Amino acid sequence: MFQFFEYLQALPWMLGLAALGWLVSLPRRNVDVVDTLWSLMFLVAILVYAGFPAETVRGRLLFVLVALWAIRLSVYITARNWGHEEDRRYQAIRQRNEPGFAFSSLYRVFALQAVLAWVISLPLHGAIGSEALLGVLDYLGLALWLLGFAFEAGGDWQLARFRRDPANAGKVMDRGFWRYTRHPNYFGDCAQWWAFYLIALSGGAWWSIFGPVLMTLLLLRVSGVTLLERDIGQRRPEYADYIRRTNAFIPGPRKK
Repeated sequence: MFQFFEYLQALPWMLGLAALGWLVSLPRRNVDVVDTLWSLMFLVAILVYAGFPAETVRGRLLFVLVALWAIRLSVYITARNWGHEEDRRYQAIRQRNEPGFAFSSLYRVFALQAVLAWVISLPLHGAIGSEALLGVLDYLGLALWLLGFAFEAGGDWQLARFRRDPANAGKVMDRGFWRYTRHPNYFGDCAQWWAFYLIALSGGAWWSIFGPVLMTLLLLRVSGVTLLERDIGQRRPEYADYIRRTNAFIPGPRKK
């Protein structure tokens, strides 16, 4: 059963974390810190929903999975962005909203992402309250989560190693997981959120489907695949050939 007021309790904490990130961004004139905080917002959410330690078996399982996903992703993004200038996405937003972006980024970037994360966290809230024993859907969710984690973490690791090699400068990464999908990290992220939904569904929270649907739309149409590939073919001509022979999102065999 959906408990709105219990669900609502996570939002102030997530907004508080976003506000803290905004304060950190001001002297740096760089809002990339919001990417570091994005996954941690879900860790905050499940701590509010479940408490620590979680009272149910499903709650403990979900807490472990969310913590592994959130901490790994946050550490990876922090290491990737360290010492670099602000991401091109945020530079474009900054240019469109100057003067005054330093203040307006509080709601244009930080609060917005906190609210999106709160909506997406619906499966986490939905699964926590269920005291039913683990069932087939829970184990299917765990298997899907493992698949997604392998693609996301493995894809990130392979790309980082590829970029560290000076011989690969200007080349397109098309090995490992990147051989089967142009965005193994986004696919893996998406798979993990549908895994969370399967676990929530096993607990009776069918209504929490809005969470993974919104995450999928963001990854495909907003801040993920579409945004990244909007002009990458102009900046990197080899990428056009990569597009022709490699699936965009769902892994599959390479096309001839």
